[in-house]
Amino acid sequence: MEVKRIENPLSLKDELVKFVFEIYRSTGGKYPALEWVEKKPSIDDFEGFKRVYEPFLEFRLTREFDELYVAQDNGIVGTIALVYKLPKEGVWWVPQEIMSPRTGLIEFFMVDERYRGKGLGSKLLEFAIKRLESLGKEAYVVTFPNLEAYNYYKRKGFEEVMRFREFVVLRFTRRRSQ
Repeated sequence: MEVKRIENPLSLKDELVKFVFEIYRSTGGKYPALEWVEKKPSIDDFEGFKRVYEPFLEFRLTREFDELYVAQDNGIVGTIALVYKLPKEGVWWVPQEIMSPRTGLIEFFMVDERYRGKGLGSKLLEFAIKRLESLGKEAYVVTFPNLEAYNYYKRKGFEEVMRFREFVVLRFTRRRSQ
């Protein structure tokens, strides 16, 4: 399965909203966290999810992600985004302590539940790390400590560098031994 860069991410917005909703359902509403929403939609309410998530996704696709990659197999089955053109004034969810020209963030990393445990996540993550390295960036992840992803990142060579607000910041430090 090929990982391909999406040159016009907004062109996939509708498909991405549906994909992210399936992730939301498969995680029981844990991811995406929707921490800014007063009353989160139920995992069966696509229209409610879309109302809340679509404007946020549009912002991310047009103003936040520097590169978006997807894996497709009769539709989107995996995504990963890179954020590395960080504004000097910072971003609310990224601590100042890691803000530097060498910082590269891995974001929007999701794999369809039917493809988990089959190597697709590893392929996407390794691709993102190598891409950031090719740009002279250190790979960071900002996530929530209570998500499954936290332990996944640690198994893949990321180490916790700090806690920040409700988040945990991880940095890629080593290749996993094979």
